[in-house]
Amino acid sequence: MKNRRQRVELMVQLISNNCIGSQEELSKLLEEEGYPVTQATLSRDLKMLKTTKVPTDRGGYMYILPDSNSLRDKLLARGQMKMNANYRSGFISLMISRNVAVIKTRNGYAAGLAYDIDMSNTPEILGTIPGADTIFAILREDVTPDKAMAIFSRLLPLDNKDSHY
Repeated sequence: MKNRRQRVELMVQLISNNCIGSQEELSKLLEEEGYPVTQATLSRDLKMLKTTKVPTDRGGYMYILPDSNSLRDKLLARGQMKMNANYRSGFISLMISRNVAVIKTRNGYAAGLAYDIDMSNTPEILGTIPGADTIFAILREDVTPDKAMAIFSRLLPLDNKDSHY
């Protein structure tokens, strides 16, 4: 019997490299690799990995993994680490309207990016609401558009053509 750690590592690899739309598909791929699992075990593993199911461009759905690990989360929360380009991948644009920032991402990237924004513990950002390709970030009412742009320039790869207010 192969161990759980190896199975979970394989799940991460399969989800990262394939468009898997159901537990049944994932179960078949795992079984082909010598890891037969029950539906209950697969559900527990997917929950533990904090996977999300997002719509694809083709009208189906696929599992994605959050772009995080516990050490990076702790460093982000303490402000001891800046997000680099790998963590920002998928960002398209930013628009500010009063105290709401609308961040557009590639399909499937919003949840991970919203998580990173939340983990930055920036006091001017009250919270985020991610969709598949859009994030609404709620700002404190006293945050001016210029201040908001300065804040997001630390968190996102902004250039003038990507942002408006």
